[in-house]
Amino acid sequence: MSSRNLDTIKGIALVNVATCAWATNIILGRYLRGQIGPLTLTAARSVVAALVFAIILSKRSAAERKAGSDLKMLSAMALAGVVLFAPTLYLGLRYTTAVNGTFINGLGPLLTAGFAAWLIKEPFSGRQVIGAVLALAGVALLVSGGVSVGAGRPLFNPGDLLIVLAATFWALYSIAVKKVVSHRSTISATALSMFIGLPFLVVAAVVESSITPVTWSPALAGIIVYLGLIPAALGFLSWNAGIKYLGAGGAMVFYNTLPLYGALFGFLFLGETLGPASLAGGVLILAGGLVAALRKKAVPESKQDNQVNIN
Repeated sequence: MSSRNLDTIKGIALVNVATCAWATNIILGRYLRGQIGPLTLTAARSVVAALVFAIILSKRSAAERKAGSDLKMLSAMALAGVVLFAPTLYLGLRYTTAVNGTFINGLGPLLTAGFAAWLIKEPFSGRQVIGAVLALAGVALLVSGGVSVGAGRPLFNPGDLLIVLAATFWALYSIAVKKVVSHRSTISATALSMFIGLPFLVVAAVVESSITPVTWSPALAGIIVYLGLIPAALGFLSWNAGIKYLGAGGAMVFYNTLPLYGALFGFLFLGETLGPASLAGGVLILAGGLVAALRKKAVPESKQDNQVNIN
């Protein structure tokens, strides 16, 4: 087997480790919906992930441990990706299924492309337009008919709409990342943005837990440690290692495995089922993501964008 083929296999394996890890984050967020508030859960898992990144960053150069002129963009990353994304995701999972949550999360890459075209003037191709239309049709189908909550339910499930909002925050986070990682490592950018956002999460968690106290247990503590180590830390590291082998465009093709893993885990561990609306909406989102992700012709690795995610 050639070295190039071996690198491709490594890259595919790594990005699938990342999307699988992020799918478990959504499953566990749904599972914990009645045990711990979304702000407290986000703060707790972020403390664990921050400790991991602090250890990694301590071995980097002094320049990578300082925000410097990137403080403004790192703060934007912290606001969108650390403070707003995960709490909105976990709150949404209180009202919708993990299956719907993972399908709607598959909208993330298309939202990122749209915001990139608007905010930093990146090209938005015809294929991306087609993919966006397909994916938006899938999301509309999901949020209007994917969850049955009784005959008198509103037209749109509020949980699904919150997941769409969370995906929007992730897209804005990714735009800020693209600006920062042009001259700073992704490890440094993600670690520093987490350090900036963590104090705000801790304060919000203290307020939330004073209103709705958490009943701590060894199982809950173990899940939080898992969320910090696996989805937040290992998922990030695997994703970026996969980008090294596949390039950003190649890795984004496999981002759409996240909904597939989420649907499988939701069925296996939460007993969730795929209704006709959820299945049709998920297929449209997956198709839209694939149409958009496969748009690129081969380009030099040095010209490809870096992408990170802290799902």
